[in-house]
Amino acid sequence: MVSGHAYPWDVLGDPDFAGRAAEAVDAVTLAATYHSVRAATPLHPARRVVDARYAALYRPIRAAAWDGRLLRAAGPAWMTEQDPFGTAASTLRAAGLAVNAWIVLTHNTRLGLAHPETAVVNCFGERYPYALCPAHPEVRAYAATLAGEAVRDVAVDGISLEACGQLGLVHLGHHEKTDGAWTAAEVRLLSVCCCASCRSGWRAAGLVPDSVVAGLRAGSMSDDVMAAVLANRHANADALRAEVLGAVRERAPGVPITLHANPDPWATGPSPGLTPSAATDVDALLVPAWPTTEASAEVVRQAAATGLPVDAYVTVLPPVEADAVPGHVARLRAAGAARISLYHLGLAGPDRQKLLRIAAAATLG
Repeated sequence: MVSGHAYPWDVLGDPDFAGRAAEAVDAVTLAATYHSVRAATPLHPARRVVDARYAALYRPIRAAAWDGRLLRAAGPAWMTEQDPFGTAASTLRAAGLAVNAWIVLTHNTRLGLAHPETAVVNCFGERYPYALCPAHPEVRAYAATLAGEAVRDVAVDGISLEACGQLGLVHLGHHEKTDGAWTAAEVRLLSVCCCASCRSGWRAAGLVPDSVVAGLRAGSMSDDVMAAVLANRHANADALRAEVLGAVRERAPGVPITLHANPDPWATGPSPGLTPSAATDVDALLVPAWPTTEASAEVVRQAAATGLPVDAYVTVLPPVEADAVPGHVARLRAAGAARISLYHLGLAGPDRQKLLRIAAAATLG
């Protein structure tokens, strides 16, 4: 199975999109909710750039679903279609392509700025407004409602959950000037959330929150304390996932669910670290495999050890070298990838469209 990621605006207004996609993939993983992005549309007949200025739900916003909520979804002001995801999904399915609903959950700068108490905060008291912390009940309720509304009354063949956990320090924000500033160990420590709700969790586990914060700042944490901090993060991720899965299974019963995840239990971001129970809750895992190195194959091998089907997430976009992609896909398949997900059907320009087809052929081969 080969799928390709896309945005609703890639499909809408482009009568040739479905045909191009069908030349490379069996399914389109289509954004039903997505964070802010400035996206290229190099092959669209009517535009070249979409400026999606904030995280949006690409379905109709029903007041009844959000009344009384602190955190509320917003529709895309940059689109005129009333149901961008639903219309695009119907178009793709009519062309014979399967459609997976791509749902991004805790990545939302608009809400993190409006309600900073719900955002991740590091040990220096610096908030990451793009990252909603799953320790907050309102964040979990928001994510569950968002996911349920994303697949309400629309036919989909699968559901793909991104950021179903905590984001951390690393973020591809506008004019980012942090690359290479920290070691991997420092990124881990600066990605530990120290918000009021997380501190409460530490306290319940017998930790002294101020001591934990001081240890994080100094970079001198005992293994026992770090294990307790990680267990608290995982408990929050498990609670978030349980609410989200309950909502999507109510709206789309029987539809298989893929979880964006990383075998590294400390990982944060779009593919958060696997918790001990995560693999028992979903039907498949999607793991990051963008680097065309052996490290990506090892990530696939570790994920495959869970016994779940593993979807390797591969990009064909620059700066990836085109001639490296077929061998990379072959290594991922040998490492245990059951499926390949290609990034990105809409962002790929004319020179990368052929590479989409080459990558798909390597998967099938």
